[in-house]
Amino acid sequence: MPDISNYVSPLIRLNPADNVAVAREAIDPATPGAIDGPPPRARIPRGHKMALADIPRGQPVTKYGQTIGFATADIAAGDHVHTQNLTVGEFTRDYAVCADAVPPVMVAEDQRATFLGYRRPDGRFGTRNYIAIISSVNCSATVSKAVAQHFATRPPFPGVDGVIALTHGGGCAFNTKAEGYDYLARTISGYATHPNVGGVLMIGLGCETNQIPALLQREGLAESDRLRSMTIQTVGGTRRTVEAGIRAVEEMMVLVGAARREPLPVSGLTLALECGGSDGYSGISANPGLGHAADLLVRHGGTVILSETPEIYGAEHLLTRRAATPAVARKLLERIEWWRDYTTRNNAEMDNNPSHGNKAGGLTTILEKSLGAVAKGGMSRLNAVYEYAEKVTEHGLVFMDTPGYDPVAVTGQVAGGANLIAFTTGRGSVSGFKPAPSLKLASNSEMFRHMAEDMDMDCGTVVTGAETIEALGERLFRLMLDTASGQPTRSEELGYGDNEFVPWQVGAIM
Repeated sequence: MPDISNYVSPLIRLNPADNVAVAREAIDPATPGAIDGPPPRARIPRGHKMALADIPRGQPVTKYGQTIGFATADIAAGDHVHTQNLTVGEFTRDYAVCADAVPPVMVAEDQRATFLGYRRPDGRFGTRNYIAIISSVNCSATVSKAVAQHFATRPPFPGVDGVIALTHGGGCAFNTKAEGYDYLARTISGYATHPNVGGVLMIGLGCETNQIPALLQREGLAESDRLRSMTIQTVGGTRRTVEAGIRAVEEMMVLVGAARREPLPVSGLTLALECGGSDGYSGISANPGLGHAADLLVRHGGTVILSETPEIYGAEHLLTRRAATPAVARKLLERIEWWRDYTTRNNAEMDNNPSHGNKAGGLTTILEKSLGAVAKGGMSRLNAVYEYAEKVTEHGLVFMDTPGYDPVAVTGQVAGGANLIAFTTGRGSVSGFKPAPSLKLASNSEMFRHMAEDMDMDCGTVVTGAETIEALGERLFRLMLDTASGQPTRSEELGYGDNEFVPWQVGAIM
């Protein structure tokens, strides 16, 4: 008889109630040893789903012990389950508000982890030390980039991680009383006061709707030796403004560079959770592994921001159960309803997601994608819900309303105060989000090896059975502390982060 002492099933069944399982690797019809049951009737691509039992047309398909959609045709045991026979549908969810809102078991104060960071005057802690050039409007983007580029061609100033240009495509032709202006103003303010930023130069054109003095007043900010502004029209054109901007940054360099890293409590870390280019393994390996690390950070007093409202749609009932108060649950559901209306009036629907790459990787419906995505938030109590780019003041697990589009979502999280980012991917997303370092977590080992220069951690060890979710989460927690202390991420080494500042534009552009 064959030796099966180290046998690993070719299928992963995530919950005893599931009627589908996920292929660890591609499975051919002749492959024996599926979970106690039916042989595959067709080739099952890696990361895709196989039916474990007959599923009649119209009946729910279950994964994670939850409904991920409904059969559009009779599915036989052993069939490949994907877009050809599975779709979303409306069904009643049990929100069970606050039913599972258990306070975290906190680590004793004298045993909590620390990292080497920058202590800022407002009491927050930085993991990096940048000078930021922020454009108030698209019209000043070129000048802002020119100022930053000047310093990119010079030797780095001691103690300063770099000079970054944060430019965008908006800033004019909108109503300052609309939510779109709220989002932009909060985003710019959040970056201008970010704990990873030691100095700021705002550059405007001069005639734009988004006037810098009005924005500063609205956000309670004032110019200082660390926050300066100028407009192209006032200074006298492109060349003069670039020269003036360079001088202003040079004057900040000594002050910003004087900051020094020191041991700080991990309670000062605010971690943004993001997933992009997800696949069928994301909800099995990288996302729950990150969820365990997020729970550890919460237990040490830190803050974790879960976001991407369209990508928790269908799994929101798992969060309402963990809401600290009924008001927190109600606010989350209100944001879901806002998105229903937002997609309807823009001739879209919530199941426009998953993307082409998600489907190629094995994800079929938004319900399936959301159930895997919400695993990034671990099992901690949900303490607050924030609108886009609002400053996060609560500790523990919180939620921020953002789109699922990665650059827009992370821009909002960083504006809210995230000083560290954990980004899971199954297909191989590449991006960075200055001024916050971003860790790329590969959901499968094949992609990790193929894109090793871009990935910070291989989470596919869970898929192969070489590592538990808990062990992966603890390894990731240690990597997070090293990164917060200054260890560069792959995206930082590759120079990513200059193009991912993308404030959310909503509303009428006139």
